[in-house]
Amino acid sequence: MSAGKASTSETAATGQIDLAEQATDGLLGPNPFVGLRAEDVVTSFRAIGEQAIQHPMLVVEQEAALIRELIAVMAGQSELAPPKVDKRFGDQAWQENPFYRMVLQGYLAWTNALQQFVDRSALDDRTKSRARFAVSLMTDALAPTNTLFGNPAALRKTWEDRGQNLVNGFKNLVDDINSNGGLPSQVDKKAFAVGGNLALSPGKVVFRNPILELIQYSPTTDTVYERPHLIVPPEINKFYVFDLSPGKSMVEYMVAHGLQMFAVSWRNPTAEDRNWGMDAYVAALREAIAAVRDITGSPDLIVHAACSGAMTAAALAGHLAASGDTSIHAMVMMVAVLGQTSDGTLSLFATDETTAAAKLKSQTAGVLDGMEMNRIFAWLRPNDLVWNYWVNNYLLGNAPPAFDILYWSNDATRLPAALHSEILDMFTDNRLVRPGAMKVLGNPIDLSKVTCDKMFVAGTTDHITPWKGVYDSARAFGGKTDFILSSSGHIQSLINPPSSKKAKYFLNPQLGPSADDWLRLATTESGSWWSLWQTWSSERSGGKREAPTTLGSERLKPIGPAPGSYVLEP
Repeated sequence: MSAGKASTSETAATGQIDLAEQATDGLLGPNPFVGLRAEDVVTSFRAIGEQAIQHPMLVVEQEAALIRELIAVMAGQSELAPPKVDKRFGDQAWQENPFYRMVLQGYLAWTNALQQFVDRSALDDRTKSRARFAVSLMTDALAPTNTLFGNPAALRKTWEDRGQNLVNGFKNLVDDINSNGGLPSQVDKKAFAVGGNLALSPGKVVFRNPILELIQYSPTTDTVYERPHLIVPPEINKFYVFDLSPGKSMVEYMVAHGLQMFAVSWRNPTAEDRNWGMDAYVAALREAIAAVRDITGSPDLIVHAACSGAMTAAALAGHLAASGDTSIHAMVMMVAVLGQTSDGTLSLFATDETTAAAKLKSQTAGVLDGMEMNRIFAWLRPNDLVWNYWVNNYLLGNAPPAFDILYWSNDATRLPAALHSEILDMFTDNRLVRPGAMKVLGNPIDLSKVTCDKMFVAGTTDHITPWKGVYDSARAFGGKTDFILSSSGHIQSLINPPSSKKAKYFLNPQLGPSADDWLRLATTESGSWWSLWQTWSSERSGGKREAPTTLGSERLKPIGPAPGSYVLEP
C-alpha cells in the first residue's frame, strides 16, 4: 500500500514539474509593448465569417471532408493523432479507451477542418495568420481536456479522492477570482520571498537615485578581475531574475569566477512618475556607471542587459558613443530585439491602431501595469499559461506549482507612460536601429558607432523576442559581435545554468546578412552557454587584483543590504 502511495506521489510531483516546465517555456516574459485586444480577435472571426459567405462552395467542401473524417472516426479507421508535443492528451486512456480515442479524433477532425478552411480562404497572409490564431483560441478553449468528463486523469482522481479534488478546485477557483483577476494562478506565491529564498547573493546597496538602486555583490574569491560588470534588467520585471535562487543565479555564477558584479534594481514607478522616459532612465544609468567607476577605480565596465533593459542599454551605448565616452568596454545583450520583427504572435496585432490604443491607455493611467499585461499575454499561449492551470488547479484540485521562475514572472512591475510610448515607437518605426532617427539626452543615436565587443544571446523557441529579430538587432551595431543561439525559450535562455542536462546552443563566428544561413552553418555545442559567457567576459575583464574586503567607497558608503528596498516596493 505504501509503495502505491509513493508511486502516486511521484506521479503528482512529476506532473507539477512538467506543468512548470511547460509554462516556463511558454512564458512571454517582460514584454510591455502592444498587448492583445478582444476586438482584434473578434475582427478576425468576422473576416472568417465573411469568407464563408463569399465562398459557400469552400464551406461545403470542408464540411464534406469533415463528415468523411468523422465517419472514419466512428468506424475506428481514422489515423488522426495529436502532435507529440501536445501534452494535453498524454494520458494512456486517449489511446487505449475506444470512447476517449473517438472523442480525441473527433476533436482533431473539427479543429483541422477549421484551420484548413482558413488556409484555403482568400484572405491575405497577415489576416490569415490572425485568423489562425483566433481559431486556435476557440479550439483550445473547447478542448475536451478542459472538462471533467472529457479528462480521464481528472475523472480518475475524482474517483480516488471521492470528490475532494473538486472541493479543492472550487476553493482554488474562488481564490483566483478574488486575487488573480479570474485567471488560474501559475505559481504558489506563498512559497517564495525576495531576500528569503530568492535574491540571496550577499551584497550592499551602494548608490540610490529616484529611478534605481545599485547593488554591489560581495566577492567569494581571493582575487577578482579589475574591470567591473553591471547588470541592466528589464524595466517591466524585477531585477532578481539574474539572482534567482542558489544554483540558478547568474550573479552567483559570475562572482564565483572572480568577476566584480553590480546590478541595477529599477524602482517601481507610479502614476506620478509618468514622465520618466528614455532620457531619465539613461541619465540614471550614467549615474550608476559613475558610482561603479568610483567604487572600483576602473575607467570602464562591461554591461549585461536583457529584453527591454537591453533597449535601454543600447540607447545608453549609442548616447555615449556620440559623446565620445568610452565608459562601456563591452556589452552582453540577452533576448534583445531592438526594432520591428515580423516573427511572433504579437507582431500580428501590432498595427497603428493597436499601438495608438496602447499609448492612450498608459498615458491615461500614467503607467502600464505589468500584472495586467501578464494576464493579457497569457492568452497568446493559452495551453501553456491558462488551460494547463485550469486543469491542474480546478479539475485535479492541486495547488499551483512552487517554481521560482514563475514567481518572478508574476512579480511584475509598472512602466511609466513616457517610456512605454518611446518603446512602442522604437518597435513600430525602428527608431533605435535607424541611424539618427532617435535622440537620447540630445545626442542622435547611431548603433553602428558602438564598436566595443558585444555578445548577443537568443532562444530558438522565444516567442516574445524571436531569435531572428535578435540576430537582426545584433547586426545593427559596429565592431565585433558574437551571436549565441540557445535551444530554449525567452526565460530559459537566461536561466540556463550548467546543471541543465538538456541545454545546448549554436555557434557561428560569421554574422552574415541571413539568419537562416547563419544557423545552417552553425555548430551545435552541448551544455549551457553560461560557461562561454563567463569565459568571454573574463577575457575582457583585465588583470586580477586582491578582492576588496569592504563594499562601496569612501564617497559611496553602503546604504543597506542586498537585495535593497526598491525590489520590495509594491
